[in-house]
Amino acid sequence: MIGGSRYFGRQLIEELRDTGAAVTVINRGSAPAPQGVTHLRADRDDEDALRAVLAGRCFDAVVDQVCYSPLQAAIAARAFTGRTRRYVLTSTVEVYAELGRPGGAPLPEQAVDPSAWPVDLTLPWTDPQFRADHYAEGKRQAEALLTREAPFDVVAVRTAHVLGGADFTGRLAHYIERIEHGLPVVVHAAPQPASFIHAPEIARFLVWTVTQDFTGAVNAASHGTLDARRICEAIGRVAGREPTLVAGTEEPGSPASPASPLSPVSPFSFDRSYAMDTGRAARLGFRFSSVTDWLPLVVKEARG
Repeated sequence: MIGGSRYFGRQLIEELRDTGAAVTVINRGSAPAPQGVTHLRADRDDEDALRAVLAGRCFDAVVDQVCYSPLQAAIAARAFTGRTRRYVLTSTVEVYAELGRPGGAPLPEQAVDPSAWPVDLTLPWTDPQFRADHYAEGKRQAEALLTREAPFDVVAVRTAHVLGGADFTGRLAHYIERIEHGLPVVVHAAPQPASFIHAPEIARFLVWTVTQDFTGAVNAASHGTLDARRICEAIGRVAGREPTLVAGTEEPGSPASPASPLSPVSPFSFDRSYAMDTGRAARLGFRFSSVTDWLPLVVKEARG
């Protein structure tokens, strides 16, 4: 596995280890790997260093948790040539970011075709801020480069918004803190539905994907959708507080403006549908849970 030092990546490592697999983790060593796995230290952006730690090693499958650009994908394609038969890229629902629309239907994998998506290696992908600002495009182009150029089988797992576990993003915590303190939560006037998945479930799905033989993009999400209002209602029920919602218009992270004093809107509040169709995963044999099965537990855990 490349990455895996935090969040559901560590759960994935432990799940794979507990199946009896011989697990090797490659990262910069910012955190110790779980017991019982081999830990190789290298910066994935340094092709020479990556090749050096891979010398003499081969793998049945590789799971790449931290590929954010086509440049990183190109390095991986070269470095793992002849070293693996299967490559699982952890991708994201964000690849559909510009395609959703209010009231739109859940999007299937073919809405973004990696075999046809343009790749531009001349963009400043080595700039961390550029990568962060172009996260969705970086993932789309990483999928595309691996699909077209890697000499091994490639799967792109398009992961829904992840909730639960050791979440470092602070997005759910934003809601909990405001509702528990009686503060207003800023959402769109008509927040649209989005797909979500429980952290342990995406770890299980990735483990399952490693053992299969299908290729191409596959959506990974729990059944059912959530919007910002439903998230607030779920937290309110657990906290015993009535949420106060107010309307905003700006995207999360945008500065407030005199014309929109209530902005920015909260995380997970969208003005377009962010729902994914999981029919392909079902046809391949994986059964996802429902968001209603785990959302109350996630809220309780997040409240501590």
